[in-house]
Amino acid sequence: MTKRTIDYYTNLGLLEVERSPSNYRYYDMSAVERLHFIEKCKKDGMSLEQIKKRLIDENAEEIDVLELRLKIKELESDVTKVLAQLDHNQEYVKKNISRESLSLIQSLLLLLN
Repeated sequence: MTKRTIDYYTNLGLLEVERSPSNYRYYDMSAVERLHFIEKCKKDGMSLEQIKKRLIDENAEEIDVLELRLKIKELESDVTKVLAQLDHNQEYVKKNISRESLSLIQSLLLLLN
């Protein structure tokens, strides 16, 4: 692949580049993988516009997955805190929570374990 092609892909927004303080370009492994992906898509007959849309869609999916993982970690932390509090105040909880609520909590505990 020529320097001109890489510059063209960068200008189109298909490829991101980092620059050193002396303005040299640095490409990490993800950029190399992206170049391979672009070339494969071109061989499959896709236009550069279609490739760009596909890359944007994949990035959006990756962001959605990361956000979901962060939300899951937050929820796990919240559940852990609630469980710790329940363990600490078990007798208080048993005396002041209805049987239905207690059954629901026990069911949730079973599902989480």
